[in-house]
Amino acid sequence: MNRPTDNARLFPDALAEASPADFRERLLGETLRLARRRRHVRQATRAGLSLGIVAALALWLWPRTTTIRHPNPAPTITSYRLIETQPLPPSAIITTQPFTGSTIASMPPAKVITTAEARDGLRLLTDDELLSVAPAPAMLVRLGPHSAELILPNQSQLEVQ
Repeated sequence: MNRPTDNARLFPDALAEASPADFRERLLGETLRLARRRRHVRQATRAGLSLGIVAALALWLWPRTTTIRHPNPAPTITSYRLIETQPLPPSAIITTQPFTGSTIASMPPAKVITTAEARDGLRLLTDDELLSVAPAPAMLVRLGPHSAELILPNQSQLEVQ
């Protein structure tokens, strides 16, 4: 037994009397609508291509204006402002004079202070040593890997509690 193809089954269904009354009209209307749409798309494509070709030809054939460059352009006259200067009076000029023997004053000798190297004799305290030296209620708060803050409560706050 042969199996009917899709077209063989659909054809009798489309012509059957059992289908709704307006089925054939809707089917024909949809077919016409699709045909009109294809025609409009073809017309729009042709019109777009025609306009594109006309625009490309217009740009290609459009006369190009060339600028004429003169070998020696005329020098431009720039406006300027004339500034007049005057020499300074002799009293405004600073000069140097050599010392004479009578104007030299004696100064007391300066004391020279020598310091030792910054690390000599200094030792950094550890956290435990710092807390042992601090008064009884004290707290050490770490702010970062190499910084800390020592918090000491106010004595007036201790007496109130």
